[in-house]
Amino acid sequence: MRVPFDEKVWSGRCDDGEPGDTRRVFSQVTRFAGKRVADDTPVIVGFGSDEGVRRNQGRIGAAHAPKELRRALAGLPAKALTALHDAGDVVCDDGDLETAQHALGQVVAEILECGGRPLVFGGGHEVAWGTYSGLRAHLAERPERRLLIVNFDAHFDLRQTRPANSGTPFDQIACDCATRGVPFHYACFGISDLANTAALFARAQQLGVRYVLDTDMQESQLPQRLAQLAPLIEAADDIYLTIDLDVLPGATAPGVSAPAALGVPLAVVEAMVIRVRASGKLRAADIAEYNPSLDQDKRTARAAARLAHRLL
Repeated sequence: MRVPFDEKVWSGRCDDGEPGDTRRVFSQVTRFAGKRVADDTPVIVGFGSDEGVRRNQGRIGAAHAPKELRRALAGLPAKALTALHDAGDVVCDDGDLETAQHALGQVVAEILECGGRPLVFGGGHEVAWGTYSGLRAHLAERPERRLLIVNFDAHFDLRQTRPANSGTPFDQIACDCATRGVPFHYACFGISDLANTAALFARAQQLGVRYVLDTDMQESQLPQRLAQLAPLIEAADDIYLTIDLDVLPGATAPGVSAPAALGVPLAVVEAMVIRVRASGKLRAADIAEYNPSLDQDKRTARAAARLAHRLL
């Protein structure tokens, strides 16, 4: 089901009486009308689904994330942001995840065709298959372009079971790449050794996945990680960036289905996200697994909004 743009969620403090640039994000938002926009203009779309989390035996509640993430982002300063569009939400409220993912893919493809850059607010990490599907459809006539998928996540999400769930999207993408005869370039940063079975590590090796463990992504190791990221970006023509908030430490992001015991510091994830954004190759991004019902003092929402702001 498609839910239209809701301007009521975009509100915040107004400082018009103060000198200088007092604009905040909420004041820059307009409805995405499906028409041409300035190239690379960010367009937010929500994916209200936790059906994938339910199927994956996780704690449901992520379906309510898109509006809460908008609210957390709304009051941040606009800074250099001059335009932001909102395409509304795709909602999975009947258990038909596959239809909802297809609908999301259509919205993502439409945004790209109009010159925009989709930023999808999930929902469980099943959002990744929908975002990817839309981007792949957009790139269908240019199969020679090298697509890099960068995932910040404690989990590989390479489960091979079906029907699809929040743990299968990157295996689905790998299978789609094999069907299309195009390479599968997947880099996953923040993998927890204790949150993935030996079978999942074997699957990652089989598919040639590049990954870095959370133990190797602490703040003192950031220069090495940025150096590691650089050649991956250089070799890519297009980048799809996806952030599963359970990559962050549990104290930073308690509002997820599976909070991390160790996790990757927000400063490290943020620095790497900024590097990807600065490449000029980012075509689509999403933020997944925020569960408002499990959040404490909106800590997770604030962390997610900070990352979303860097992507804008």
